[in-house]
Amino acid sequence: MPRMVKKERLVRLSEEIEKNPFLRDEELSEMFDVSIQTIRLDRMSLNIPELRERMKSVATEMHDKVKTLSRGEIVGELIDLQLNQSGISFLETDKDMVFTKTQIVKGHYIFALAESLAMAVIDAPVAITGVANIKYNVPVFAEQRLIAKANVTRIRDNKEYYVHVMVNVGDNQVFRSKFILTAIDVEGAKNENSN
Repeated sequence: MPRMVKKERLVRLSEEIEKNPFLRDEELSEMFDVSIQTIRLDRMSLNIPELRERMKSVATEMHDKVKTLSRGEIVGELIDLQLNQSGISFLETDKDMVFTKTQIVKGHYIFALAESLAMAVIDAPVAITGVANIKYNVPVFAEQRLIAKANVTRIRDNKEYYVHVMVNVGDNQVFRSKFILTAIDVEGAKNENSN
C-alpha cells in the first residue's frame, strides 16, 4: 500500500482519533505506516493532545454524569456513559496487578472494573450489588488494555437494575458478568440497622 500524502494522512488521523480517542501513538504509527515521531508531529499540527490528556478530558466529562460513585471510586477510565442505558470504561493493566508466579492479572482488578462500571451506569444516588454472576474466560496479563462495556438490560420498579458487563482485550472476551444492583435509601437503612 503506497504511503498517503501528509494532507490526506492528517484528515484520516483526525477521523481515526475522533472514532477512537484512545488509540496510542504506536497503534496510529502502525495504522498509517509512519514513525511514532511523525504521528506526534501530526497530532501537534492538528492540536490533538497526547493520549493521557485525551483520556483525562473525556473521563472528566463522563464522571460529572455519575450519581452512585465518587470520582476516585471508579476503577479504570470512564469514557462513555448513558445513564440507565450503557457505558464504557477501560483499564491499563500493569505488573503491580499480577500474581508473581504466573504473571496473570488478579481477578479482583477485572471484577472491580466491571462492578464500578455497572454502578456508574445506573441512575440512582445510592446502590449496592445484590447479585453478581461472573465468568472469567481467559487469563489477562500485564500491559493489556481491558475494555469494559455495560448495558442496562432491565429496570424493575426504579429500584432493581439489571446490568450486563463484558470485558475484552482487543476482540477477545476475557470476562463477563450479570449484576443486579439495588437502589437503597441510606438513611432508612441506617435507621433499620440501629433498631
